[in-house]
Amino acid sequence: MDMFSKNISENLSELESVYASCEDLIIREIINSAGDKAIVVFFEGITDEERLNETIMKINSSQPSLEPASYVQRVLEVTSFSELIEKVSIGNPVMLTDGSDRGMCFVLPKVDKRAIEEPIAESVVRGPREGFTETLTVNISLLRRRLRTPLLKVKAIEIGTYTKSRVNVAYIEKLAEPELVDEVMKRLSAIQIDGVLESGNIEELIEDSHFSPFPQMLSTERPDNAIASLLEGKVVILIDGTPFVLIAPTGLFSFLHTPEDSYQRFMISMAILWLRYIFFMVALLAPSAYVAILTYHHEMIPTALLLSIAKSREEIPFPAVVEAFIMEITFEALREAGVRLPKQVGSAVSIVGALVIGQAATSAGLVSSPMVMVVAITGIASFMIPNYTMGIPIRLLRFPIMILAGVMGLLGLLMGVIAVVIHLCSLRSFGTPYLMPLVPLKNSKWKEVLLRIPLWSTDKRTQVSTFRDKGRNK
Repeated sequence: MDMFSKNISENLSELESVYASCEDLIIREIINSAGDKAIVVFFEGITDEERLNETIMKINSSQPSLEPASYVQRVLEVTSFSELIEKVSIGNPVMLTDGSDRGMCFVLPKVDKRAIEEPIAESVVRGPREGFTETLTVNISLLRRRLRTPLLKVKAIEIGTYTKSRVNVAYIEKLAEPELVDEVMKRLSAIQIDGVLESGNIEELIEDSHFSPFPQMLSTERPDNAIASLLEGKVVILIDGTPFVLIAPTGLFSFLHTPEDSYQRFMISMAILWLRYIFFMVALLAPSAYVAILTYHHEMIPTALLLSIAKSREEIPFPAVVEAFIMEITFEALREAGVRLPKQVGSAVSIVGALVIGQAATSAGLVSSPMVMVVAITGIASFMIPNYTMGIPIRLLRFPIMILAGVMGLLGLLMGVIAVVIHLCSLRSFGTPYLMPLVPLKNSKWKEVLLRIPLWSTDKRTQVSTFRDKGRNK
């Protein structure tokens, strides 16, 4: 039986059957001044019981003809047990009255919200210091507060058989392509999953290439980053219960840019941007280049440096590639330990551990001093990548390229780079090329990813796809 009965005893029996062994379910019986018997159903802890008690008191003292809207701000009508379950599960109590097959849902959820704080995963150098929270309504308000236009549209959908997580898709109507919005909604609607616990669950289910190590959606907890993406015609996906929102489509260069690039003077931003690009390549290729040159291409090393390296490797029992593997794996283990340990000791363990183990390994003759320096430079370079999710594939790809370099020298390193570039060229994010605007090359657009164009010299938006409204000031 899904529809309500006019007999309140039958409704009560059905509720007790559905919610058997649910000790936190409260079923309160009330009788108003007209003598009508009713029950109020709600969950303890997620319903505002103080406001509910005030509402019940007004119901008990009201006249039979009194409208519900006069004693509670918002009232919704429910007609079935499935609707009742949905409303009660999000904190809205439902009242069933004897002799009626309709119920009244009072919008009285108890909202426990975390205060808006500075983002933890994305440090702010210059810019707004407010970050998204786990509450969906708060996150939407952060966007609305900065984008004061009715063209900011928000579409809602529920995902998860059991969690019924609320997901909102935000976009600016005249900037985002309708086809992009439709594609995002289509992929979200096709999700069949028991529950959504974090935005990563959504990302994994709707991305284009499931076997690529590279992220195809940008995750951020900074509202200014999401707003900048909306102004570029992108779509922002917000999930209730997580401070991380998803931005689509995205590309490789989006992960190497930060919001501060637009806030600082263009010469400073451009210098930092190029430094970031250089160390991006260092983080990927430095150990492999060292292994390849030291193993196969001694002639490329100056004689004095080669003698110094040879002296430090006199007692090392392993070839350079094995030595690099030992150090890289140890460094990654220390970094992961620093992330997972409590905050008070995590940074100390990772830094002190790296120093102690590096010194001990050198003294024991397991690794050479130049290798320790190469691994240290590689680790520092990986920290230059501003987005954590992009740093992970770079750390993973470092190992197969290192094997190729150890087997075939610089030829193997070059083959690894070519394979990565081919993969990036074939990758798509909601149909948009991952290396756009460099591949395919867009005239006048490639400058915006390689250079920091002064704001006073341009009136165009960064093009991710074919926008209908291209002018920045229109």
